[in-house]
Amino acid sequence: MSMRVGIIGAGAAGLITAKTLLEDGFQVQILTRDSSVGGVWARQRIYPSLHLNNVYGEFRFSSLPMPAPKDAGDGGRLNGGIMRDYFESFAARFLKECIQFEVEVINIHRNASGKWEVSLRDMKTSGEETIVFDKIVLCTGGCSSPHIPESLSPSAARQAGFKGDVFHTSDFLSHMEKLDAPDKSNEEIVVVGGGKSAQDFIGYAVGKGHNVTMIFTKADSFLAAPFTLPGFIRKSRFLAVLSPHIRLETRLEKFMHKTSIGSTLTHAFWNFLTWSSFDTFKIPPSSPFRNSFSNFWEIRTNDEGSRSLSGFFDYLKQGKINVIAPARASRFAEDGSGLILEDGSKVKAGTVVLATGYKSSWDNLFDEETRQSLGLSRQPVASQPETWDYVTLANPPVVRSAEEPKAAASIYRGIVPAQNLLRKDFAINGSIFTVNNGYTFEVVSHWISSYFLEDRFLQLPSSVEDALVETQINAAWLRKRFPGTFSWVNESYSSNVAFFK
Repeated sequence: MSMRVGIIGAGAAGLITAKTLLEDGFQVQILTRDSSVGGVWARQRIYPSLHLNNVYGEFRFSSLPMPAPKDAGDGGRLNGGIMRDYFESFAARFLKECIQFEVEVINIHRNASGKWEVSLRDMKTSGEETIVFDKIVLCTGGCSSPHIPESLSPSAARQAGFKGDVFHTSDFLSHMEKLDAPDKSNEEIVVVGGGKSAQDFIGYAVGKGHNVTMIFTKADSFLAAPFTLPGFIRKSRFLAVLSPHIRLETRLEKFMHKTSIGSTLTHAFWNFLTWSSFDTFKIPPSSPFRNSFSNFWEIRTNDEGSRSLSGFFDYLKQGKINVIAPARASRFAEDGSGLILEDGSKVKAGTVVLATGYKSSWDNLFDEETRQSLGLSRQPVASQPETWDYVTLANPPVVRSAEEPKAAASIYRGIVPAQNLLRKDFAINGSIFTVNNGYTFEVVSHWISSYFLEDRFLQLPSSVEDALVETQINAAWLRKRFPGTFSWVNESYSSNVAFFK
């Protein structure tokens, strides 16, 4: 075939999409600003204490087995190094000469002839070029562009006279040598954030003997068990049955979520799971980490397995981590000595590490006209008739009016912008929030190929209007199922949530 497809991003979604399209006859070129493949797990990003929620066998593609880890403890939990090696092997085996490294995408737009023009800047030479493609697949993910609040940015630190280092956890590897210098051994490190990246970093820093203070408003929830769960439980639909979805497909699901008895059993299980997780790591009742997000109502959940691989919870129990919570860092102190919290108190700091999440990776790729024509901007949630009379969803957590979110962009099935559905020249992979990334990315890659090939068996809405209605219904469902989620997830990975599905 003569159709050229440009794939933006060389992470897991980009790699499997490229392989699938190549096998189906397309000409494929991957564009990435990185110097190696892997995206989040690229060689230049991973650091020693970085671990996944997944265990061995759960995050891979069907065409390439993953070698068993040397340390198969805790079910063979994966670390950043294992993922880096796997994706580099995958690219070397299937995608030779298909990847253009260290090029920054400046702009993507459709030209007068209907083709896609991608403007690039060479990050080594600063030279620019434009490549024309017939179709585009956006695989930049939701964790490639750090979100740094302006008041906590390096520029704000310099303006306040703060002399220490300020960086986002995604840039830790490039700061690691400086952080581990002998003259930094007694320096106070302040970490802003309570999520997994904050915990991974702290596990490393405390292990190196640093003094660490952690500031957060609410901690991520986590799942933990006193023993390693067997694969037949981990890979079953047990949690999916106890987590309601937009369609209840079995009698058991309908019983669990549409009857009072089933609802009582469902919430009792999730409450027990939360209690058991805290008990596994011996988190005391007075710990700020008890103030965490709900395992049932939220998707900010980490799977810690049967032990704390990063050492974070061990250090927490030993009192080696100073925790200030609930609290929010507001700005740098005017005397340059540290941070000021919202309540006006001061926290001394020599280094500030921001575990403040990520912003959309789509922001700088499109001009406003292209963004609007594709429908990539957040849209208000249209009112929908109440069709989900689930008893389990009868008492949702209260979302403050200030956090009342708009929906994500109108992406049909989390793959195709609804407004562009009938043109069949633009798709997205990696924008679905899921706990089973490898499987989801691979299935989506085949869906995209069939979409581009216009396979007749692929069922699509007959019109843009019908596609938009479906995305609106799905957005209304997500807001009901996960209240407040759209207030913090970004467009790059919020177009659909298939948690525990």
